[in-house]
Amino acid sequence: MPTRGPRAGVFAAINEPDRDCPMCPRLADFRREHRAREPGWHNAPVPSFGTADAALLIVGLAPGLQGANRTGRPFTGDYAGDLLYATLIEYGFAKGNYQARPDDGLRLVGSRISNAVRCVPPQNKPLPVEINTCRRFLSATIETMPKLRAIVLLGRIAHDSTLKAVGLRAAQAPFGHGAVHDAGRLRLYDSYHCSRYNTNTGVLTPKMFRDVFARVRADLDAAG
Repeated sequence: MPTRGPRAGVFAAINEPDRDCPMCPRLADFRREHRAREPGWHNAPVPSFGTADAALLIVGLAPGLQGANRTGRPFTGDYAGDLLYATLIEYGFAKGNYQARPDDGLRLVGSRISNAVRCVPPQNKPLPVEINTCRRFLSATIETMPKLRAIVLLGRIAHDSTLKAVGLRAAQAPFGHGAVHDAGRLRLYDSYHCSRYNTNTGVLTPKMFRDVFARVRADLDAAG
């Protein structure tokens, strides 16, 4: 968990890094390069979208360069957002019309979206040290959601980092699309990431993706 001290300026809030977070030098350099190239883009750590009283948290990998890194909202502005937000609307976890921009009026309902790594990485591939460093923000996000009951993990990196954040060993909860794991009061749901690559290659179909959220919806409704 973040604490007060000489580096307290790194934290804009208990669970979000500051706009100029220096904790991952490679990612900070990459942000600065793109601020110079595209001064109108967000080009900063992307905060979680949705309120802390949500029962569902969706954890992705990291902001896409021309998606969330550009728009400042998770999964907004790239193909992955098209599938994710359509699915959330279908199962009652969002309302409105997703138009791939942060001012489209779309609202999350009982759900929240975050990433294992808050800054865009080169080639969309964060280093292990960057994943480990940024986990403090993922842990804090989870710990500050008092009504949280379900976490959907989009891809292996989100899965592995979240297991560490909630104190599960990898052997206790192996990754697999559609797998469900219990972690105390939380239930973890695995999905392949909704990237264009996965959908174009057939690794993930829209039905496979919807089935994960159908299970989450049914479980949350049954629990009341």
